[in-house]
Amino acid sequence: MTGEGSPKSTPRKLNTFFGVMVPTILSMFSIVLFLRTGFVVGHAGLLHGLLMLFVAYFIISLTILSICAISTNGAVEGGGAYFMISRSLGPEFGGSIGLMFYLAKVCACGVYVLGLVEAILDIFGKDPGSAESQGLHVLPQGYWYTVLYSSLVLLLCLVVCLVGAHIYAKASFIILLVVTVSLISILISPLILSPQHFNITHTFGNNHTVTVSPGYTGFNGTTLKNNLGPHYSLDYSTNTMMSFATVFAVMFTSCTGIMAGANMSGELKNPSESIPKGTIMAVAYTFTVYVLLYLLLSSTCDRLLLINDYAVFQRINVWPPFVTIGVYCASLSAAMCSMIGASRILHALALDQLFGLPLAPAAVTSSSGNPWVSVLYTWGLVQCTLFAGQLNVIAGIVTVFYLLAYAAVDLACLALEWASAPNFRPTFQFFSWHTCLLGIISCVVMMFVINPVYSSASIVLLLLLLLFLHYRSPTSSWGYISQALIFHQVRKYLLMLDSRKDHVKFWRPQVLLMVANPRSSCQLICFVNQLKKGGLFVLGHVQIGDLDVLPADPVQPQYNFWLSLVDKLGVKAFVDLTLSPSVRQGTQHLLRITGLGGMKPNTLVLGFYDNCYPEDYFLQDPVFCEGDRGEGDNFGVDLPSLQAHFQPVRHAESPRALQPEEYVSIIRDAIKMGKNVCLGRYFFQLPPESKGIRGNDNVDTIDVWPTNLLSPGSASYADVSSLFMLQMACVLNMANRWRRARLRIFVCVESESEDQGWLAKEEQFRELLGKLRIRAAIKIVAWDNVARLFRGPNSEGQKVSEGFLCGVNALLREHSSTAAVRFLYLPHPPSSSELSQQYLTQLDTLTRDLGPTLLIHGVTPVTCTEL
Repeated sequence: MTGEGSPKSTPRKLNTFFGVMVPTILSMFSIVLFLRTGFVVGHAGLLHGLLMLFVAYFIISLTILSICAISTNGAVEGGGAYFMISRSLGPEFGGSIGLMFYLAKVCACGVYVLGLVEAILDIFGKDPGSAESQGLHVLPQGYWYTVLYSSLVLLLCLVVCLVGAHIYAKASFIILLVVTVSLISILISPLILSPQHFNITHTFGNNHTVTVSPGYTGFNGTTLKNNLGPHYSLDYSTNTMMSFATVFAVMFTSCTGIMAGANMSGELKNPSESIPKGTIMAVAYTFTVYVLLYLLLSSTCDRLLLINDYAVFQRINVWPPFVTIGVYCASLSAAMCSMIGASRILHALALDQLFGLPLAPAAVTSSSGNPWVSVLYTWGLVQCTLFAGQLNVIAGIVTVFYLLAYAAVDLACLALEWASAPNFRPTFQFFSWHTCLLGIISCVVMMFVINPVYSSASIVLLLLLLLFLHYRSPTSSWGYISQALIFHQVRKYLLMLDSRKDHVKFWRPQVLLMVANPRSSCQLICFVNQLKKGGLFVLGHVQIGDLDVLPADPVQPQYNFWLSLVDKLGVKAFVDLTLSPSVRQGTQHLLRITGLGGMKPNTLVLGFYDNCYPEDYFLQDPVFCEGDRGEGDNFGVDLPSLQAHFQPVRHAESPRALQPEEYVSIIRDAIKMGKNVCLGRYFFQLPPESKGIRGNDNVDTIDVWPTNLLSPGSASYADVSSLFMLQMACVLNMANRWRRARLRIFVCVESESEDQGWLAKEEQFRELLGKLRIRAAIKIVAWDNVARLFRGPNSEGQKVSEGFLCGVNALLREHSSTAAVRFLYLPHPPSSSELSQQYLTQLDTLTRDLGPTLLIHGVTPVTCTEL
């Protein structure tokens, strides 16, 4: 999408000279050339003036290198610098820099209009010391008269921009010829004119007038010597003391036209060649002219003349109307150029919909493609700047805005260079990250030298724009420089993340959650998101199939749907999908290859294997309901397509994709691979996160049963699995949603047995919890009646009685019926696949009707008592 309404239909016919050099030269000469060159030399002297000139051109030269690099990195369409930057760097950078460009051009247009009015009043304004009109001096002067005249000039610019913007484009070369004739007359005048003196009167306040009698000496060595050093004094128009910073601010406005050629990109035959070549030639030409004029003025004019008369070139010209015509043409041309350029930038921003409704009307164009609404927007803002009344007042604002815009361009090019993206291959090679960085530093330093208050405010504005666009997440397919930079940094830090340096003190859960169908697993996905404690969280899914018999990979097209699901659920998770002949093999693949370097899963979470028919979460959560059906994301996935992609939940007639033997084998494989295993059951009973865990008054505890309940004789509270379970409970208790929940630990003891060793074990357990800094309420549960039902040690292959399992289940329901979630000990699965069904039956009976329950088997030491 281009920045203008009709560039697509306009043939590209401008070459380097007419398309880039002419508008750039006119924009850089503007009003400052004729009305402020003497002001700069008079206050700063020749040496300081040349220093300012070198600094200004050094800064813009660094920025030009960045512009040339960006503009030569691929095909350039219409829309100018904003188009190039936004398409190179994404909406955040493009939108914020584009708006800064717009504001800079608005203020610059105000400067040019005020400069033109100043030039008109120099010729036609009444003498401040006289009440009567004399000759051509017929226009009354004063603040409100200046605003009135400026408004009328701006109205003329508005009419031209609305009715005949093409008139300016056709007349630009003629205007350049007029300006060139004026310059030639200025350069040859000292060879013709003889020395002379002038009387100049200024009015300060209501009645105070001052008259000075400066002289014009022609080329004179003494005059040059007297004008070498600085002599900062009062500015007669603003009655304020000048300094290096304030004079530089005025002078730098002559350097703010370097983007004019880039803004013609849509009409250039070969923009990638014309923009760098034409801009550099134009800058070299204007720099040479300014140096010659500085030398001429400092060699021929008394300092009093330079300080007290902005229109000094008219006084020392062989025919003053040459300069007058040049001033009027240059200033009016620059004003219209700024208004046209600003309106096109605003139109491009409106078309890209970066700022929403406030700029939406600016996208409207006439039948010929002229963005008349954006022209009106621009006219209104420029009118506001005219109330400043004096050119020097807003020159500082213009300079700061342009310096910030230039710094942003350098930053953009620096980001592209540092991102090391393979597709950033500009044909313009005369730049490096050093020039970009130096450009940024130079611009920022000069901003604060000129005006610290304006500079701070403008930087805050730019940051606010960046944040606004970042959080608004506007739709774009331009590419995001932030993604390239993040990739570059993440890769670097992943290489630094050495798994050999892992320490138990800094352990955190890194979870792979296997999901068969998100419709039945959303609550578990959200729960595990709370359980990860800033660690890796990956949603894994196995698509059954064989790539050998398929025409294409069916997995890749699914990623957008899964990532859209992650966005809608608001979880911080990655997605990893695989194609495999079986779920078991696919899970093995994911456990081995998911993650990078030191970020690999250490815990596998599975849904529970039972015969219950799951509920469809998509029918319960408003995010997935009909009300949001019209809203899609930025990547082509809307709600109907998301719902259609994920199959309905399993029902009575659905075949089971996973057999008990394969499910238990997955658990066994994970343990062999050194992964902790968690099985989640009844998590569909958790209320949605939006309602909090306190769906009712009873849901306020996290219950932990660290004993292996299927083997009472081997009860231990401090083995690896029990400590892992306690750690996971603490991690959950740290999550924002569970921070207020109370942690309860249930210790099962046989209180009626002759051996009272459980009292010592309980004390040891309390001491261990203190060392581990686990704040929990310890509940002692006597389970003598249940333990009697246990038939001997639970060696593999020996069936635990149904009565014992039911007794344990009743015990759990008695003590943990009010818990929000329960953590239970998951026994090691049998090594024989023939016992898989029996193993699952035991777990099913143990956890039946408990509510949200996590069965945990830990193999990783995760607790530490050291500092």
